[in-house]
Amino acid sequence: MREHDGGGGSGATRAERELPPQSPEEQARAICLRLLTGMPRTRRQLADALAKRGIPDEAAEEVLSRFEEVGLIDDAAFAGAWVESRHRGRGLARRALAQELRTKGVGAALVQEALGQLDSEQEERTARELVERKLRSTRGLDRDKRIRRLAGMLARKGYPEGMALRVVRRALEAEGEDDGFGSGAAYPED
Repeated sequence: MREHDGGGGSGATRAERELPPQSPEEQARAICLRLLTGMPRTRRQLADALAKRGIPDEAAEEVLSRFEEVGLIDDAAFAGAWVESRHRGRGLARRALAQELRTKGVGAALVQEALGQLDSEQEERTARELVERKLRSTRGLDRDKRIRRLAGMLARKGYPEGMALRVVRRALEAEGEDDGFGSGAAYPED
């Protein structure tokens, strides 16, 4: 037994395990640090977590403000990284990204600033890439079903209907399938 308790007796081991009670601020700091270790979070996400764990509002506000001061919480950086990651990784459009950021508690001005990194051309390029990847799996289906599936996939990712239909039409034309939209004169080519 001596090897396990470091020679301090069994009482010392028990005392080492029992930490003194923490103040609400200490608890809030520990909770926030633990949550931020896994991944970045917004101020509201952390505030919600603290409230859920019964941390008084005053203590939560003090800790969250301090974490913002030292840069551990930065909603603008969070929003920018979120837009970059989710657009590149999942192909989400501005509308879907804005919804996700609002859900995470990012303010409207910061959402717009973060979405400013995506322009219409980038968004359309990503939509074309998504359609090209999915196009093969729709071969053999009738034209209308292909259009619905491909445009529906883009709609679920937040792409506007007009852009989705334009991108799908061009992809089907490039594949050699008549898309039923006519000559395409209303849609100038890239």
